[in-house]
Amino acid sequence: MHDSNPLIGQFLTYLIDERHFSPYTSRCYGLDLRQFAEYLTAEHAIPANQAAEEASLKTRNPSAKKTVTDWLLLGDVEVIRAYLTKMAEQNYSPATTARKIATLRSFHKWMEKRGYIGSNPMTLIRTPKQPRRLPKAISVDQIEKLLAAPSDGEVLGARDRAILETLYSTGIRVSEVVGINRADVDIERQQIIIRGKGRRERVVPLGVHALGSIGKYLTMIESERGPLAPTSPLFVNKHGTRLSSRSVRRKVAKYLEQAGLDPDISPHTIRHSFATHLLDNGADLRAVQELLGHQSLSSTQIYTHLTTQKMRDAYDRAHPRAEAG
Repeated sequence: MHDSNPLIGQFLTYLIDERHFSPYTSRCYGLDLRQFAEYLTAEHAIPANQAAEEASLKTRNPSAKKTVTDWLLLGDVEVIRAYLTKMAEQNYSPATTARKIATLRSFHKWMEKRGYIGSNPMTLIRTPKQPRRLPKAISVDQIEKLLAAPSDGEVLGARDRAILETLYSTGIRVSEVVGINRADVDIERQQIIIRGKGRRERVVPLGVHALGSIGKYLTMIESERGPLAPTSPLFVNKHGTRLSSRSVRRKVAKYLEQAGLDPDISPHTIRHSFATHLLDNGADLRAVQELLGHQSLSSTQIYTHLTTQKMRDAYDRAHPRAEAG
């Protein structure tokens, strides 16, 4: 991945090639780092273009203005603190600030590991505490309305029904659903191989409705285009190429409107609903962790707050001595 700053460019390449980050995530990191570089340029009168950078670095003139690269290598904690103060003045939300700090933390850790800096200034920077937002989930009835919205009488509608059924049956991410290949689906064993973050693979069971929808879609598309190769994408657009995450999000928005549901519902809301409905019906927390592909149990435990609150509400409504009379 190319970038006007050589260090940032190398770091983004590392994220994709070695950490297996998605192009979208690496772009977000790049935007955060370019914003930091722009701050350095504006606040410290640093030459912004690459030619000026390289000329300054080659001359090694002590009196020359520091370049962006010089400042990035300097590891100056006070400069970083000043940058964070500037962000606070611009009223960034705590969540956005935390994300930008996380980006700088990863970047400086990478520079330290490669010997570009002797010490990591981000070890002296604290991430501000922020309230943990509960994931939004929708009811089973709302999910049923959404799943019934696509008309599966033709291949594209059958595809869309299969995508929605798969999202709810498995709780997988949009990036994971578009990454499914034909060979990943095992109809006989009623399961699917999912490649998650960092290309980690996990096997997820498929419910009978998702299996039926996928089977119908496959029958229709293969009768139209011939058998799909094992490495072919399962869900394809009208041109026969892999669907993008953006396309799936647009499809979800389309069917939400058709079903008369809240337009703020997203594919990730379907994932949250999958986890919440499982826990509501007594599923084991660690089993849900495995299904979602969470590395840490703490990422899954946030869903217990939803089920606990639901239980509390039911108790308050039903128990004769739950509330003061």
